[in-house]
Amino acid sequence: MSGTVPGPDGRPRCRWCAAAPEFFAYHDREWGVPVVEDIRLFEKLCLESFQSGLS
Repeated sequence: MSGTVPGPDGRPRCRWCAAAPEFFAYHDREWGVPVVEDIRLFEKLCLESFQSGLS
């Protein structure tokens, strides 16, 4: 999947956003946004490790 698709507001988004309407909000608020706060970084690290099945 490469390229972009226009979102509901006309801004280009990654093509995977077109799979479901709620992906547009996730793309804009979470995905690809750098995390610099310690607590948020720890939260992401924990969630990613749980997602991958690590314990």
